[in-house]
Amino acid sequence: MVGRVGRNREESGLTRAVNAVFGFVKFAEFEILFLLFFLIAFILFKDLMSRPQYNQILVKKPGVVDRWPY
Repeated sequence: MVGRVGRNREESGLTRAVNAVFGFVKFAEFEILFLLFFLIAFILFKDLMSRPQYNQILVKKPGVVDRWPY
């Protein structure tokens, strides 16, 4: 009974590569989710701020004379 000692040598290179990727994802799961959260939040915020009607809320203040046209 050899057991699982020689198992790694019998697997193909593709199987070892996929197992390595899954191992990395399992190891760095929190960091990956953290980066994805900020990436999605950035994209949503950028989309929101690119719309003119929302941008005017941040630029113009009601009741104040605007000396700068831009």
